Amino acid sequence: MPDYWLMKSEPSVYSIDDLGRDGKTCWEGVRNYRARNYMREMQIGDRVLFYHSNAKPSSVVGLARVVREAYPDHYALDKRNRYYDPKSSAANPRWFMVDIAFEKKFPRPVSLEAIKNSAKLKKMVLVNNSRLSVQPVTEDEFGLVTSMVR
Repeated sequence: MPDYWLMKSEPSVYSIDDLGRDGKTCWEGVRNYRARNYMREMQIGDRVLFYHSNAKPSSVVGLARVVREAYPDHYALDKRNRYYDPKSSAANPRWFMVDIAFEKKFPRPVSLEAIKNSAKLKKMVLVNNSRLSVQPVTEDEFGLVTSMVR
């Protein structure tokens, strides 16, 4: 049975349209331990709400699916990369990433404001810790958010 997640990206960095064009991508550059640990829990087939942060408005804009479980983020080892971390090593990786694949773009986004205004979503991590870039979502929350598109 799949788990459910919300993953954030600024649309100017990597958007749902980019994922649609690419088909799949590695979710690199996560440098928050809680978000990293959530990615380490992800399994192939888990469903993802794709969220545009720092957008007007910030919104859930589509769906993706986990297609590769957590593996070391090789960008942490590349001194030329903006995600380089001198404390990470191949023998002792500090950071991980997963691969996700495009499922669909919503015909209209589900705004953070709409989610916050839903009494049934008051306990959602997004409402209570909106800065966390990778976060769990319950099956009920996933269903409610996707039903708000209609």
